[in-house]
Parts: sequence; structure tokens; C-alpha cells
Amino acid sequence: MYEENQNFVPESFMMLYVKAGQYKPSLPRSELTQRYELCEDMANLLMDTVSTQQFQLGIAENDALEKCWQGLIAEPSMVNPEEAFWVVCRLAELLSWPIPESHWN
Repeated sequence: MYEENQNFVPESFMMLYVKAGQYKPSLPRSELTQRYELCEDMANLLMDTVSTQQFQLGIAENDALEKCWQGLIAEPSMVNPEEAFWVVCRLAELLSWPIPESHWN
């Protein structure tokens, strides 16, 4: 079996790298897979921190997600703003919280 067939990258992440009018991601498959794995790992690692912060601060779930997003895009950043928003949406999914509809200002 080919290695590329064993690395699943969800379409929601892949679309971050598909430019308008194109069908293929702008990154090579190996780099796209690495970026996805980094973001997926971040979402999983942030679950306890964000849910605890939301509870301790008594803030809404969306506010906790926004604080997380702000932290992810602060310099120096390991992810770009689009990836950071994907991480936050994945985090919301993992926590069974409402998925944010768009980036915050």
C-alpha cells in the first residue's frame, strides 16, 4: 500500500490550501499532511486547557474559543491565521461546542 493512501487529510483542512479556481492544494502532499497533523495535535492538546479556562473564567464557549484563536495567531506563531481558525473549529468539534461561523475581528 502506498504511504500517501495511509495519510488522511480531511477536506476541511485541505481546502485551506486550494486557491480559487483550482482543484489541487498549493502544498505538496507530504507538507500538507505535516501541517494537518500539527493542527490536529494542537486541537487535541488544547481540549483540557480551553474547557478548564471556560469553566474557571465563567465565559461563554465562543469567548473561550476566541481567546484560544488569539493565542494561536500571536507572534511567534506556529500556524497561519487560517490554520488557527481550523484548529479552533476542530477544538469546538472535539468539545461538542458550537462551531464558530467566521474569524473574529
